Amino acid sequence: MSNTSQEYDKVIAICRQLYSNKMTDYGSAWRILRLPSLTDQIFIKAQRIRSLQENEIRKVDEDETGEFIGIINYSIMALIQLELGVADQPDLSVEKATALYDEKIRMTKELMENKNHDYGEAWRDMRVSSLTDLILQKLLRVKQIEDNKGKTLVSEGIDANYQDMINYAVFALILIEKNE
Repeated sequence: MSNTSQEYDKVIAICRQLYSNKMTDYGSAWRILRLPSLTDQIFIKAQRIRSLQENEIRKVDEDETGEFIGIINYSIMALIQLELGVADQPDLSVEKATALYDEKIRMTKELMENKNHDYGEAWRDMRVSSLTDLILQKLLRVKQIEDNKGKTLVSEGIDANYQDMINYAVFALILIEKNE
């Protein structure tokens, strides 16, 4: 698993750098977004990935990589919003937002390592398209939980679904790089 850990860290370093750069450019304007808005942003990215995977013709010269990075970063923003609540105005410095990012990634990576141990790295034999479908399934679950005002009977909470989406997107990026 040490190889997975290193690959994971490499992907997250790219995502974190983009997050930090955008924080420098835009500040924490995303802090005004309600959770369903962040969920919908992730949904748009996942739908675009699926469309890119299914369509032979691309009218915009971009690949899936940027969209998976977006899923990771928006999911982290959602985890931060879950913890802090929605703000009326941007209220986080680059340093504070990055520290929160690191905290959420640490927890999410720990979850990945525990699941990876139990599942025996089964994701390595999966297709990127299957990981995309799993992300979309998680998004539909989150939307339903949001529509239920956060109430569930037997299901894990929204945070676990965002963490799973992050991990699936990291796995997809690792597999894309491996296949190139």
